[in-house]
Order: sequence, then structure tokens, then C-alpha cells
Amino acid sequence: MDIFAGKERCEVIAQYVIDTGTTVRGAAKHFGMSKSTVHKDLTYKLKFYNSALYKSVKEVLEINKSERHLRGGEATRIKYLTKKIKQLK
Repeated sequence: MDIFAGKERCEVIAQYVIDTGTTVRGAAKHFGMSKSTVHKDLTYKLKFYNSALYKSVKEVLEINKSERHLRGGEATRIKYLTKKIKQLK
């Protein structure tokens, strides 16, 4: 049986997100799936399969969502800093 089918897939991904605190994008990359699939598994399907796990993963996703603007701002800062360093060389 394929571990990445239905309920098992949702639970494996959810446990990974809880254990690592990773984002949906990070989990998708780790498991070789699309972000859309991971997001749907975690925010919709998991609710019906395992409500306790859903509540735990929802907390992690909310934290990631609240920090999203900080990660984006840092990425932009690094991008322009790198660009400036290349111009100085």
C-alpha cells in the first residue's frame, strides 16, 4: 500500500509540519508535491480524518502565516544587498 494515499498522506505531512514547523511550501518541496495539494490536505481533508492532528497543524500554519511578511521582507533585503555587493565588485 502506498503511504501517500488519502488519510495516511495527510497525517504524515501534518506530523512533519508539526515536528519541523516548516511552511506549506517547505513541506511540499520535502514530499515532492504541489503546494496546492499539501495545503488542501492540511486545511481541508485532515479535518475529517484526524481532528486532533488538524488542530495542532492549524496552530503551526497560523504562526507561519503571521510571520510570512517578515520572511518576505528579509528575502527582499538580502536580494538588494546582494545586488549592491555585486555592483561594488
